[in-house]
Amino acid sequence: MLFLCYPKCSTCKKAQAFLDGQNAAYTLRDIKTDRPTEQELRRWHAQSGLPLKRFFNTSGLQYKALELSKKLPSMTEDEQFALLATDGMLVKRPILVENGTVLVGFRQAEWEEKLK
Repeated sequence: MLFLCYPKCSTCKKAQAFLDGQNAAYTLRDIKTDRPTEQELRRWHAQSGLPLKRFFNTSGLQYKALELSKKLPSMTEDEQFALLATDGMLVKRPILVENGTVLVGFRQAEWEEKLK
């Protein structure tokens, strides 16, 4: 299981504590220092079934500084994937990837269901 997070993020800390409490085996990857590639993002997006917008960290400083709430609607998917791959802090976190399932953001009930 791959767990992508930003170690200073409080939601990521909660998710990690949850995984540890479940004795889940995972590989930790810092989303800031080892950002996802465009290919990974494309694969995870397809596997998640979520709209691409859900992969953006809409509460992040970078998202706001770039005024992406105004720009995303006119950007192509290719442009959005390329942008996400430039900065891990633009990517919603945490992300949990295992066997074709991708969870974006931490919702405990959803993660509990995944780890059954």
